[in-house]
Amino acid sequence: MPTEHDPRSQRALRLASGTALGLAISFGLALPIPFLAPIFVLVLLTAGNRPLPLKAGPGLALVIMLSTGTGLLLIPLLRHAPASGVLLVALCLYLCFRYGLCGGNPLVAQFLVIGLTMISAAGTAEFALALTVIQALGKGVLLAVLVVSLSHMVFPEPTAPPAPAARPVLEDVEAAWVALRAALVVLPAFLLALIDPASYMPLIMKSVSLGQQVCGASARTAGRELLGSTLLGGVLAMLFWSALSLFPHLWMFFLWMLLFGLLLARKLYRLSPTAQTPGFWVNTLITLIILLGQSVQDSAAGKDVYTAFAVRMGLFIAVTLYACAAVYLIDRRRFRRQRRSTL
Repeated sequence: MPTEHDPRSQRALRLASGTALGLAISFGLALPIPFLAPIFVLVLLTAGNRPLPLKAGPGLALVIMLSTGTGLLLIPLLRHAPASGVLLVALCLYLCFRYGLCGGNPLVAQFLVIGLTMISAAGTAEFALALTVIQALGKGVLLAVLVVSLSHMVFPEPTAPPAPAARPVLEDVEAAWVALRAALVVLPAFLLALIDPASYMPLIMKSVSLGQQVCGASARTAGRELLGSTLLGGVLAMLFWSALSLFPHLWMFFLWMLLFGLLLARKLYRLSPTAQTPGFWVNTLITLIILLGQSVQDSAAGKDVYTAFAVRMGLFIAVTLYACAAVYLIDRRRFRRQRRSTL
């Protein structure tokens, strides 16, 4: 039960209101790839319970510049030597995930993976599309930083938050295996995006979320966490869309997102009993935002929303099943090698 000085209630309100505000502002301003900003808000708010320091702004800008530059440099190689370019992207993905697992900043690793995959895939088809993705990343990060700062001002911690505990650092061998399976989870979505970047950008974001999730999942829990959160996110997206269809307005978009965000934030911060991990609920909310954001864009473009949602949900389930299989096979091979070395 939450007590008077329990910070979890404030954190749940902060997460739900910040995500809803980022979603409403992003779609209200018609930003390119508008679902990026609320996802960045969600990632920043769940990464820590302290407001962003002043040095975080230049640091995030530097990360965006680094990921942008890497993605742009890979475009000529992917166009003229596709096999070598894909292998180099796979190596960069592996190094990014390993950096986060070996004590590096996981936010930096995640932003690098997003910029690396989305910009290089978009630029392979058309350079103007790569510039659009760069604008979307820059504006999304800037909006997310502003919304996160405002959320901490409106819903501050009841008491001074303690210093965050040091994250467990994996051994080199184990970090290598985990980074390998995370890179393999992201790579198929990147390959599909090379075929049609505009259609598969949401799939890249979903695969990046899965890649982060498998870093903390084992073969025993991967199926329940990865597939369960994807299916739950899809069900919630259908319920959200049905509710929004009753009165489609930006304010209702904000209010419904606030309600769904509160329901999931209560589970995330253990205000209501749950057997699932925090990563399960974060991935559920990310899936909800991606599916819902794309449905809104499909509706504005005059597309068949339900057909597009069914296709997109099928792709999400396929990528999730592949992620479960990758975790199982790689962990099985790792345990076999460990057993041989022990014997």
